[in-house]
Amino acid sequence: MARGKPQFWLKYNNNAEVLWLPVNPETINATSTYGYEDVSVSNLGEYTILGNNRQKEFTVSSFFPRDYNGSYCQYSKLKDPWEIVKTIERWQQSGRPVRFIVTNTPINIAVTIRSFEYEERGGEPGDVYYTLQLKEYTFIPNAKKSDPNAKTTNISAAKVTTDPARPSTRTTPTSYTVKSGDSLFKIAAKVYGNGDRWRDIYTKNKSVIGANPNAIKPGQKLVIPK
Repeated sequence: MARGKPQFWLKYNNNAEVLWLPVNPETINATSTYGYEDVSVSNLGEYTILGNNRQKEFTVSSFFPRDYNGSYCQYSKLKDPWEIVKTIERWQQSGRPVRFIVTNTPINIAVTIRSFEYEERGGEPGDVYYTLQLKEYTFIPNAKKSDPNAKTTNISAAKVTTDPARPSTRTTPTSYTVKSGDSLFKIAAKVYGNGDRWRDIYTKNKSVIGANPNAIKPGQKLVIPK
């Protein structure tokens, strides 16, 4: 039996909010790796230590069209592209997982939105092109008191000791020159170690970058706020 055309869905807060991607991505990149660690031992060479299976990662790229076109749109009642952008950013900033579903495939998995990049392109006003990077989210179950197999801890006998926090050795540069392939998210990850601080950089350099935070260009010198 032939499989139907897949549908790409993002569902948030137990289906309280859902988004059906209006234009199917041409491809979906999935990465599933197993954790390994290579350790060099003096006089014995290099050993490989097997680790645990790591969470799957997905990269999805497509666009949110302003106007309906039956040749590629999945449905006709389209939402405003920038409203979709705001919704996805709100989900990302909430820190809560979303469910990523591709119908007619085995993909039905809880994920976190690790990166969301988007842009408008010349000659296509109103259409917003985007790339989503998603990573599998693992729920940690809470043991119930009635569960006879649940492990218990003698809290009264336990002692917790903490070492003084080590001072951070990271130094934040005062400026950064944009390179080819950069995005504000990537720059924030480099200079702060936290890509979510890209808005701090954009706010400080809005007069240089312009209205679109994804329109940075190689050679631009950005001020990096502390």
